[in-house]
Amino acid sequence: MLSVDNLSKSFGGVAAIRNVTLDFPAESLTAIIGPNGAGKTTFFNLISGAVVPDDGRVLLDGVDLVGLSRPEIVRRGIARAFQVANIFPSLTVEESLMVAVQAHHRRAGVIGRRFPLANSGKPAEEVMDMLGLADKAGTLCANLSHGDQKLLDIALALVLEPRVLLLDEPTAGMGPEERWQMINKVHRLWERKRITVIFIEHDMDIVFKIARSIRVLCYGQVLAEGAPDEIRGNPEVVAAYLGTDPEARP
Repeated sequence: MLSVDNLSKSFGGVAAIRNVTLDFPAESLTAIIGPNGAGKTTFFNLISGAVVPDDGRVLLDGVDLVGLSRPEIVRRGIARAFQVANIFPSLTVEESLMVAVQAHHRRAGVIGRRFPLANSGKPAEEVMDMLGLADKAGTLCANLSHGDQKLLDIALALVLEPRVLLLDEPTAGMGPEERWQMINKVHRLWERKRITVIFIEHDMDIVFKIARSIRVLCYGQVLAEGAPDEIRGNPEVVAAYLGTDPEARP
């Protein structure tokens, strides 16, 4: 499904990602973890086309996406939600989703209309229902809570009909209860849509609870990959990231 092959990227002589090769099977749910500065966000930037690699390939069903524009990569099936929600503050939730649907289908001539075309409504409604935003449909995005803004950012990615969904710290900035509400919605989304979901997360309780597989980055390289139990017991991962105190480990 999605594969990266010998991916590398440096900034000012500093290697952010070094010779990373990873596979993400169709319908998988994978966590990307690692210490600050490990290269996690750069890795997402490379997959989504926000940054062009110095070397290597990003393959979706065997087709190399490197060098394609970001809109074209989205049309090929990769969408992303950001650590800081990327929303339209002056539009309502429903209007924002309708605009995203129209843009995805290249209907640029109607994007500026105050009332989007009716055939944009169905996918918007489905996504709002799925993520629990239906009761916020008429709310201005600027007036949403932090958690609902994060949900909307995921919704904006979902209406693009991705086969691969990248979630950059979906629970960032949330309190404990709100974090679990968010991640449970992400898990239900994955169970319902069965798309490939890859998420960056620092909360190890969340990672070990819902991830089906884990990839560990450290200093821009793959330190380990495997099932949660394998990662939890990996001595290199414990030393580099999880910590050596058994009581402090997830």
